[in-house]
Amino acid sequence: VQLVESGGGLVQPGGSLRLSCSASRSILSTLPTTWYRQAPGKEREWVATFTTGRNTDYIDSVKGRFTISRDTAKKMVYLQMNNLKSEDTAVYYCNRPLGQGKYAHDWGQGTQVTVSS
Repeated sequence: VQLVESGGGLVQPGGSLRLSCSASRSILSTLPTTWYRQAPGKEREWVATFTTGRNTDYIDSVKGRFTISRDTAKKMVYLQMNNLKSEDTAVYYCNRPLGQGKYAHDWGQGTQVTVSS
């Protein structure tokens, strides 16, 4: 299944972006549940995720600023990012973790988010 992330760009600190993740060929049970990001020289980290049902969780550094959402009918997952900071600069990806370092899908190309004045 091909994952396609989009919506990134260059934004000033304090700005907003809405990222989209398309999994059009995915079945519902394997829809992406988690947004990740990888900054230059750093490991990929999870940023926002659905846990059980509609519950969500976020890493501390984005709590109150980022919101994950989804449209299962369209097989889309979104990440609304507000009050962006320079440390949010990274390539953002979506996927569905299966545990033990495995994921439901091959990684997409990601979408670059650059926060800079």
